[in-house]
Amino acid sequence: MRTLNDIIPPSRRKETGHLTGGTSGREPLNLSVDKPPKFPYTTLGVVALVVAVSIGALFYFSVAKVEVTPGTVSAAVQNSFTASKSTGSLPFEIVTSQKIASQSVKSSGSKTVNSSASGTITVYNTQTKSQKIIANTRFATSAGFIFRIRSAITVPGGTSVKPGSITTNVYADKTGSSYNVGPTSFTVPGFAGTSQETMVYARSTEAMTGGASGTVPIVDATLEEQARNALKTALTPDLLEGINKQIPPGYVLISGAMTTVYEALDSVPSSTTGMVDIKEQGTVTAVIFPNTALAEKIAYSVSGLGYQGEQVTLSSTGNLLLATMNMPGPDTETFSFTLAGTASLTYTVDKSRISAAVAGKTRSAAEVALTNYPEVKRAVIVLRPFWRQTFPQDPSSITVIVTGQ
Repeated sequence: MRTLNDIIPPSRRKETGHLTGGTSGREPLNLSVDKPPKFPYTTLGVVALVVAVSIGALFYFSVAKVEVTPGTVSAAVQNSFTASKSTGSLPFEIVTSQKIASQSVKSSGSKTVNSSASGTITVYNTQTKSQKIIANTRFATSAGFIFRIRSAITVPGGTSVKPGSITTNVYADKTGSSYNVGPTSFTVPGFAGTSQETMVYARSTEAMTGGASGTVPIVDATLEEQARNALKTALTPDLLEGINKQIPPGYVLISGAMTTVYEALDSVPSSTTGMVDIKEQGTVTAVIFPNTALAEKIAYSVSGLGYQGEQVTLSSTGNLLLATMNMPGPDTETFSFTLAGTASLTYTVDKSRISAAVAGKTRSAAEVALTNYPEVKRAVIVLRPFWRQTFPQDPSSITVIVTGQ
């Protein structure tokens, strides 16, 4: 008699076998328990590090900056001023430049002459005080040739590193060509045995000329005049270049503050037979002023400008003209003049003043505060990180950049 067992569908046989742990070639029951997932500490650590570095970088590269464009103003000027020699609120200085030009022309005959050589020397002074030298003072070369000045001079004070100096003409004590000496050094015999002996001296950069004795060629008067006029024209740009080189940094030369004097030097025989060298000497003397001192005087003189003593400079002098009754000489202590035209003034930005003005203020408050400063034409405020809207309390932590100055 047969026994009927439960019939298990094929689809459940594998599952049942696992549960019952049956044999007959079936795998044993494997009861495993899944482990809970680990917390992602490493990932979160990396993310936190990146965030921290990013924030740190933002603060490290944080910026509190003001970019300022200086204020400018053009003012009509028509006023009188008085300057003092090297001192006071408006000092002035005198600078000179001297050049010699020559041209060879054909001689028209000859004449007997007995003339003295002459030329230019620069007198130096290493004393801190100025040194007056009277007319007819002797200057001697190392070879014993004596030259004299015909007008009194005053040599500005200086130091051994930067001596005071002045250029002047000297004339040979005797006639003859032997005094046509080349560039050389000079001492002042009158200072021998005194402290000035080594502190006041002179040098020439060009040869002395004009010394002659005997028969020399001459030039037709009309031809000589034409040559001298041409030499004056040729000297003009050289003299202007020379005077510009004498102007120290921070000083300005105003149109009209310069005079030029031409002197006809003695003609001398040329190295070419039958020719004569015509020589013309030009001397330009100019009065110069410290830029800031003159600019401030002009600003104070202009009514309606509302100038309160801020530092200003003349950005251009091309539209100003100086007029005076008398140009100052070496011994002049005060100099009166008038200025007319248009002054182009640029305010000088004091960076510490600007940083103090915005310290501790919000962006909007700083913008309002800077509108009260005439030296600020335009201001660009830069604050980083982006959420920062207030300047640091410490002005030294604020960067001020001036553009176009």
